[in-house]
Amino acid sequence: MTPAVVASTVDADRAALIVRWDDGSSGEFASVWLRDNLPEDRDGFSGQRLTDVADLPVEPRIRAATLTGQNIQLDWQDEPRVSLFALDWLYAHATGRRSELPPVHHWLEGARLDARRDFAWQSLAAIASGPHLRSAWLARLLQDGIAFLSEVPTIESGILDAMALVGRVAETNYGLVFDVRAVPQPENLAYSDLGLGLHTDNPYREPVPGYQALHTLLAAPDGGDSLFADGFALAEHLRQTVPEAFAVLTRTPVPFRYRSRSAELYAERPLIALDCAGAVSAVHYNSRSIGPLRLSARDCPRFYVAYRHMAQLLREARWQLATRLGNGELVVFDNQRVLHGRTGFASARHPRHLRGCYLTRDSVLSEQALLQRRISSAEAA
Repeated sequence: MTPAVVASTVDADRAALIVRWDDGSSGEFASVWLRDNLPEDRDGFSGQRLTDVADLPVEPRIRAATLTGQNIQLDWQDEPRVSLFALDWLYAHATGRRSELPPVHHWLEGARLDARRDFAWQSLAAIASGPHLRSAWLARLLQDGIAFLSEVPTIESGILDAMALVGRVAETNYGLVFDVRAVPQPENLAYSDLGLGLHTDNPYREPVPGYQALHTLLAAPDGGDSLFADGFALAEHLRQTVPEAFAVLTRTPVPFRYRSRSAELYAERPLIALDCAGAVSAVHYNSRSIGPLRLSARDCPRFYVAYRHMAQLLREARWQLATRLGNGELVVFDNQRVLHGRTGFASARHPRHLRGCYLTRDSVLSEQALLQRRISSAEAA
């Protein structure tokens, strides 16, 4: 956003610059922060820094600040250089402005929602047709944590062809893709016809898979419904209703383990992770892969009380979005936010076959950002 004009004055003392915009807002910028972000100290092509913090003056001071059109000129007290900062850049970086990360929309009572009505649904051909529809679909995926595609060819390569429009597929010990269908003596209960409670996948990996896609190649006519819940919304609900349980789940390291003929995987992380501002940034819940906790006899009861609170929440149908994916339909969801599960089905009577893959989180975010850049450039041309 570019402000129309700066209001009456630009104020500066030696340690800070204060800018007031005509929308009534203002921004205060420390002199050391400004000195660290000089436009001339970045490579003109890559935008990367050309200097290190150790190269900065220990206490840079502003001698004068002057408004010149849509820029502010800074003269430095102990340096001969003169620096220009664009007003729109300063406006975008003022303290309290929106993060560059996409906004998140919580949805708590999933049972009240309809997957086809309340979430992004597009045909594969539609999002492949141009940047606007694909960008809008990706924006909803990032916002809601889940989005759907239809008319994805029910062939082995269908999921990889579709995900080329979404992000970069991550290879695991399963390969680039994995097949979810009932097999005798499965190494993972996902490969049975049992119902599965809500969970997130692979918390025993470093890093945990960012996004997951599941493509229905053969739907079961009876059973095998997909279940989803917004882990961020549930974690915030827990924070509001049982704050002591929420606090325990954010600070207790939980061991997760997976063993098979081809893999030995282990990681420790809390069931609920927080970012630097205290907001929920990830949910890791997979009771099938939790190992014995390394907690004292004194601390164990507090954890298990909190753990039970979370488990009981996940069993309540009111929080669950239920839908049956038909042949050729595909779901993509944030594996560190949206928990998923399924109802049981009778594989002897009705085989069910889904093909899945994992996508790196950064590649999905990058894909949306690149599309937005492409659209903005086209509109500005």
